[in-house]
Amino acid sequence: MTTTPDTDGPHPPLRHDSATTACPVCRHRFTPLGRQRYCCNACRATAYRRRRDGGKVAVVGHNRKPRGPITVYSCDGCGARAVGEQRCQDCHTFMRRVGLGGSCPCCNEPISVDELLGRDTT
Repeated sequence: MTTTPDTDGPHPPLRHDSATTACPVCRHRFTPLGRQRYCCNACRATAYRRRRDGGKVAVVGHNRKPRGPITVYSCDGCGARAVGEQRCQDCHTFMRRVGLGGSCPCCNEPISVDELLGRDTT
């Protein structure tokens, strides 16, 4: 029994302008124009970034909780400390970040977690 080339199995679809294809990034179906592979410029840029970055894991920060209210700041001018406030109330300048922390339960002074654990805070 001989098989004809038409019955050998599944063939890749022919390239027709009226055929729709799925975008490899968002899987949205669209009608390509010419050799268009992506549905929009945003998907094309995303695919480029994925190829460029290789296997690096992207850090997504939009679901993170704000750390400002639990951050300890220290003023370089007068040495004052505050939790959650970046401007010194005495000098009216911006303070530098010491790290995550809060108020000490004993003396109610701002203290960072690294200071509590005895880690070097350089």
